[in-house]
Amino acid sequence: MQMKIKIGTFWILFIAFAIHLQAGNPDRQGEAGANELLLNPWARSAGLHTMNTSWISGVEAMRLNVAGLVRIPKTQILISHARYLQGTGVNMNAVGLAQKLGENGAFGVSIMAMDFGDIEVTTTDQPEGTGATFSPNFFHLGVAYSHIFDNKVSVGFTFRLISESTADLSAQGAALDAGVQYVTGENDNFKFGISLRNVGTPMRFTGEGLSFRGTNPDGQINYDLSFDHRSARFELPSVLNIGVSYDFHLDARNRISVLGNFTSNSFSRDAIGGGLEYAFSEVFMLRAGYRYDLGSANDLVTNSVYSGVSAGVSIEIPFSKENESRFAMDYAYRATSPWSGTHNFSLRFTL
Repeated sequence: MQMKIKIGTFWILFIAFAIHLQAGNPDRQGEAGANELLLNPWARSAGLHTMNTSWISGVEAMRLNVAGLVRIPKTQILISHARYLQGTGVNMNAVGLAQKLGENGAFGVSIMAMDFGDIEVTTTDQPEGTGATFSPNFFHLGVAYSHIFDNKVSVGFTFRLISESTADLSAQGAALDAGVQYVTGENDNFKFGISLRNVGTPMRFTGEGLSFRGTNPDGQINYDLSFDHRSARFELPSVLNIGVSYDFHLDARNRISVLGNFTSNSFSRDAIGGGLEYAFSEVFMLRAGYRYDLGSANDLVTNSVYSGVSAGVSIEIPFSKENESRFAMDYAYRATSPWSGTHNFSLRFTL
């Protein structure tokens, strides 16, 4: 029965992948909304350009491949802050919890919010500002479940609520993520992962901000009426990731992991990339990655914001030699074009 579930899950994701490839088209770039769904607030995976589809685990897995949620000892709490596109004043804040349920299941919940700072209100009559300010509210709530079979194959699903709003405009939506991870090899060296993200309902902005005063259209009696603009719907930026990795255990303390990843975007160019992670006694880790957009060499817009290099470091402090409880600090930097890069900081508690 378990083998049938594994095979069925694999084929479902494979078919979804085939459909996704046909749907993807660089000419549709810019047509999707809610692009903050593609942003990653977590530092450990950001140091690899969010390409560790095959081995990501715990709370961070809910942002890339939810199948890895179950790969924790018991409980994990993650708190993160990111300075998005340094120089813009935009920040990301996130918190998440993952809890093991029995031997083979795990439940997770995560919240991410964006901070745009105070933006001046301008009008056609006062283009230099009215003296008032506003700040958009972008908020995501994700609830996930992951299950592992025989410690080799894990699957998972995330349901995410999306909210974007200002004082007089708002849009809400929902999205579903799914993923699978497969681990094999003498020491579980080889890992494979595939995830499909942001498949959900179209969104549309509504609210008083779209209303205006206009003259009575029949023209017989001169008086004003309130009208509402009808905004267009926009799709979510669905994306599919396929990743592989291999762990080289040089000795009892030193490990080097190599990964490769392919990303298929429905509303932009596809991307490929690779990365390395070095670990000493699983206490100190260095990582770096490189991401390249396919077809960008022949495009007027040569690169997306996150094409290029990324790097990160982690320090993990064990609480006890008797179990896997530990405290960790993660940092990541991703080069951006333009602006001055994105910095991610995370605190991780694994119990």
